[in-house]
Amino acid sequence: MHRSGAVMAWNVFKFCTALRGLGSIMILLVLGVVGVTYYAVVINNYGPGLDAGGPEALLAFAVLILFHCLLVMLLWSYFSVVFTEPGSVPPNWRQKVDEERGDTDPLTAAEFPADLDNRRIRFCRKCNQLKPPRCHHCSVCGRCVLKMDHHCVWVVNCVGALNYKYFLLFLFYTFLETSLVTLSLLPHFIVFFTDDDIPGTPGTLATTFLAFVLNLAFSLSVLGFLIMHISLVAANTTTIEAYEKKTTPKWRYDLGRKRNFEQVFGMDKRYWFIPTYSEEDLRRIPALQGLDYPSKPDLDAQEL
Repeated sequence: MHRSGAVMAWNVFKFCTALRGLGSIMILLVLGVVGVTYYAVVINNYGPGLDAGGPEALLAFAVLILFHCLLVMLLWSYFSVVFTEPGSVPPNWRQKVDEERGDTDPLTAAEFPADLDNRRIRFCRKCNQLKPPRCHHCSVCGRCVLKMDHHCVWVVNCVGALNYKYFLLFLFYTFLETSLVTLSLLPHFIVFFTDDDIPGTPGTLATTFLAFVLNLAFSLSVLGFLIMHISLVAANTTTIEAYEKKTTPKWRYDLGRKRNFEQVFGMDKRYWFIPTYSEEDLRRIPALQGLDYPSKPDLDAQEL
């Protein structure tokens, strides 16, 4: 049973690798869904409702304001993930401390070939370079990524140390936006199954129907991913690490939920819900740079 589960997980990653050829088509697909949704909500249904007056106009105004605010945050977070470098290993990077021996001097290049069998020193044979703690090689990008979580075909980029927060915000605002659209279009969707006359052309009705189905599907699927990643943040781990350490009862980087959260979102509350960091957080939290991570001293014997 254990072996079949491992094979299944590996096949998922191979499937993602096979999708590398889609490239920018995925970005166009995302923008296409946004366009259909915008047309259905703003142009077809709630935009005209502003001229109705009374409670209907007030409802339309509230829906449109919330819709546009969430849409701005969704697109800001999305393109931040797309265009932000996830984190690459600096040229000629060397591990400053040999934690296995307790040395405090930087390791020299002459030591690496002899110590490659040492589990404390990680080396990527594909990139022919040392791997910092929590770094993994992405077969899609063909490079090592700092604190790699996964390669996401929807953003045509790796999700790593430098853009993981942006990815989480993208999931968060996508769930809020699709849920809002689903609820706002639900009354219009229900009408399709009644005997009442439905105003509008076949094209506008089809757009409303399609937008409702798409947003309902995305809201349910994104909710699952969001819950999964919230649990990963709470444990200060990544998708890859969670798979690799599934038999490890304790995790050396689990510093408690508050500090784990700050390792991803920073300490400045003003920046928690926007895809950027304060300069102060970037200075005082080394983990946001993707190379140094605080850990529990009693668990330092674990692999990095």
